[in-house]
Amino acid sequence: MRTADPRRNSLARAAASGSRSAVDPVPGPDPDPFRTAAARTEAGTPASLPGAPVTEAFLEGFEEILADAAATGRRLNRDEIESRRALGARAAEAGQGWRALVRAHLAAGRRSRPAGSDPDSVLTVIEQAVDAFADGYERAQRLVVRKEEAARREFVDDLLHGRGDPGRLASRCERFGLRLSRAHAVAVAEGPEKYDEADSVPRQVSGELFARFENRRILFTTKDGRMVCIAPGDQDEVLTHFAKLVYAATGDSQVAVGRPREGVVGIGHSYEEALNALDVAQRMGLDDPVLRAADLLVFPVLARDRQALVDLVRYTLGPLEQARGGAQPLLDTLTAYFDAGCVAAAAARELSLSVRALTYRLERIHTLTGCDPADPAHRYALQTAVLGARLLAWPGRPL
Repeated sequence: MRTADPRRNSLARAAASGSRSAVDPVPGPDPDPFRTAAARTEAGTPASLPGAPVTEAFLEGFEEILADAAATGRRLNRDEIESRRALGARAAEAGQGWRALVRAHLAAGRRSRPAGSDPDSVLTVIEQAVDAFADGYERAQRLVVRKEEAARREFVDDLLHGRGDPGRLASRCERFGLRLSRAHAVAVAEGPEKYDEADSVPRQVSGELFARFENRRILFTTKDGRMVCIAPGDQDEVLTHFAKLVYAATGDSQVAVGRPREGVVGIGHSYEEALNALDVAQRMGLDDPVLRAADLLVFPVLARDRQALVDLVRYTLGPLEQARGGAQPLLDTLTAYFDAGCVAAAAARELSLSVRALTYRLERIHTLTGCDPADPAHRYALQTAVLGARLLAWPGRPL
């Protein structure tokens, strides 16, 4: 035997007595279970305020269905259910708030309840009608969300890669929170795994970021498995905090920040700078948690003319391959020596060698290449060649 639902009993008493207390929602946080993210964000369909009046068109035919079905005790037929679904979809597309729609249905049910009808039959009809209405409402909302997500993804792709008409991109930027009258900088975070916007880590980072900077015009997204934050160029604290949040959420990540650039095209350039900084860090073995593209400009300069860089490495460091054990040990010696400011004792400690062993290696490099690492006249060419070798992944990768 099915037990009575106390919520339905309270609605039945309200329908019989004409009381408003059972149908009017208690003021407080929006309990709306059917609103989606699109209704909560500026990119979504604008939802009406909870107390806004509901257009009678969305209740079309409801009172007639209620009067007929409640009087006979029958259930709604297929055509009636489909009509409710269609009206629910129209209400969602029009941006009607769910709370107001439910209240309107309950109020209409109270007004149109046939005299002498069983309250349980009335509630059964209302339940069926609202359920079908909600089904159409939810379907339409999901469609809106999918369209908005697709539009946002297309916008992000066009913005970061500089595709499409700049004028159209500029108009779309305002919709997604960016004001192009100022310069913007882009930060790109690469974590231990690839992320999608729906994953827990990006959701955590974006939630804390917008909680801290809710009044700032910033954009957070994911692209190719990385987290991306776009912020005004004069608000470096936003991107710094973004980097801290990413590191705290992942425990092992690297964030690169491009230089502030103006306009739509500038955002794409800043993004490319950040990506290049991450690539340089990987090639050069840089493990800093935050990389600034402005601090790494020498590397794009070196890599810009690849053939010239290949020639420099081949003719300056190529002779090291004649050494016993190959070029890598001597190349590591040069790297440690230059990183230590050309202090032999510090470089020896870094390599776990004696100073005498390190000095022997430096002399061997001088013999093979004709360049003395201790001579300022030779040092620049050697150090530039060492940087080039790391960019080219030589000698692991043939030139």
